[in-house]
Amino acid sequence: MSESAIISSTDSRGVTRITLNRPDKRNAFDDRIINELTGALQAAGSNPDCRVVVLAGEGKHFSAGADLNYMKRTAQLSQQENIDDARRLAELMQTLDRLDRPTLCLVQGAAYGGALGLICAADIAIGTDSSQFCLSEARLGITPAAIGPYVVRTLGQRHARRYFQSAEVIHSGRALDLGLIHERVADDELDTKADEIITALLRNGPVAMAAGKALVTEVSGGAISDDIIQYTADVIACLRTGEEGQEGLAAFFEKRTPDWAVTS
Repeated sequence: MSESAIISSTDSRGVTRITLNRPDKRNAFDDRIINELTGALQAAGSNPDCRVVVLAGEGKHFSAGADLNYMKRTAQLSQQENIDDARRLAELMQTLDRLDRPTLCLVQGAAYGGALGLICAADIAIGTDSSQFCLSEARLGITPAAIGPYVVRTLGQRHARRYFQSAEVIHSGRALDLGLIHERVADDELDTKADEIITALLRNGPVAMAAGKALVTEVSGGAISDDIIQYTADVIACLRTGEEGQEGLAAFFEKRTPDWAVTS
């Protein structure tokens, strides 16, 4: 049996690290890696011990986009078969985007094509000084459709129009300016910065973080309507009266650590 394209493990703190494991192919996407990654994310989402999900790539590059042999195969598929294939990639992005745990994407080296969908669907993204990003699809006569909603949400329409059409390489400094990544660190400091952010996340209430993530999605659609105002009122009332919120508030006033915080 061939080696798994995805490695997933959860440590004693509840941190699930999911690693793209095709370094010889620069972790390029194919149907196998898409299916295995979707399954790993779904498993993390259903694991009650999972508190944080970290997405990483083995080797020098996070992911170089689509695998060449995979692209050749898709070129031979019928339109319906291509629709089905694209929906599997869209399901992967949606699974990551809707995961009710904090998600952290660690990006070293190249991140091309579909890899940008993962970066934009994750909650937090960290790049390094040598990271390079590219929406390269236009060079092949196609467009980043399946990942498009997440990239447009992250870059905004104006920047997305430019990079969808130009297929320019985006260096890490520019990626930071665009909001494509939240942090830019030296190449040998990626894991150190990740641990710093993970430590911060583990101090927070899991239910509260999931509610905050859902709230951002709910209120980002446009005008602040009466329904949105009522929704926000319902959310905070539910959290304040829930078990986790009650414990968090009590711990604050009692000057102690809440029982759901992981501090070691």
